[in-house]
Amino acid sequence: MTDIHKETIKVLNDLIETSKDGEAGFKDLAEHTKNDHLRGVFASRAADTASAAVELQAIVTRLGGEPETTTSVGADLHRRWVDLKAALTGKDDEALLNEAERGEDVAKKSYSKALENQHLTPDVRAVIQKQYDGVLRNHDQIEALRDQARAAK
Repeated sequence: MTDIHKETIKVLNDLIETSKDGEAGFKDLAEHTKNDHLRGVFASRAADTASAAVELQAIVTRLGGEPETTTSVGADLHRRWVDLKAALTGKDDEALLNEAERGEDVAKKSYSKALENQHLTPDVRAVIQKQYDGVLRNHDQIEALRDQARAAK
């Protein structure tokens, strides 16, 4: 395996972890909301991020690497903190959407950093760019929903 393949696999595995974090985070948010519309949005985003991870895992396998399969420790701890806060204080839609936006900010940063890598092949870069475009759409949707929740107060 070439050094470029190893570097590409590392970049992809970092994005897989980010996607797995997003999937778990959106599932957690869907469990905490009482709003049926938001539950659907969060569940849909969880499915999208799961699909993104699967797509990246297939590329890692094709390159001869071992694809990441887990979430990050930091994201796990953050979700447990969100669970604890929800149990103690209750979570309104705005607070849940703030958490979702925070997660999307992390995803934006991870994908942006990945796209800075000059050693990605055009086909891998295209997949990462396509997924990054989805992250940006998700972020914009979450932000708009959060703004609506704020205005409704």
